[in-house]
Amino acid sequence: MTRLLETDRLYMRPFEAADAEGLFELDRNPNVHRYLGNQPVTSLAQCEEIIASIQRQYAAHGIGRFAVLLKDTNTFIGWAGLKFVTEPENHHVDYYDIGYRLQEAHWRKGYASEAALAWRDHAFSVMKVPALYASAHVDNTGSNTILQKIGMVRDGQYEHDGLPCNWYRLTNPYL
Repeated sequence: MTRLLETDRLYMRPFEAADAEGLFELDRNPNVHRYLGNQPVTSLAQCEEIIASIQRQYAAHGIGRFAVLLKDTNTFIGWAGLKFVTEPENHHVDYYDIGYRLQEAHWRKGYASEAALAWRDHAFSVMKVPALYASAHVDNTGSNTILQKIGMVRDGQYEHDGLPCNWYRLTNPYL
């Protein structure tokens, strides 16, 4: 199994077709989608297409969201990683977005922060990305806290698909 990033408790690797069931468990939960427009998935086929789309991102941009697994049990708990965004969002295009999404049973255990820190460091040290960006619904306290914890700075608010979002950025300190 290919592993790109490893932390004390997690490893992150490219999505595989076999991850569809874990992704379905994640994205069918309405609590997970509370700040994402309340549109959870309703079928395994949707998750299979999401994984195919992520795999196309790997091919096109050399990066994308990665499956997050617990080291001690090899259990899929969500995804984290970078996405090269080619569509305009908040007056930005062709930028690297850092993100994460975990199954509800794994919230408030530090996994999202751990994964996001690893991706931030990988983006800046290995990939030499000039800056990272992210957004979070203004009421999503958990996600806003994580983004600030990894050093991202809130750089205004905007509306994305009708949702009020905070916009974050972090410039690579090594460049």
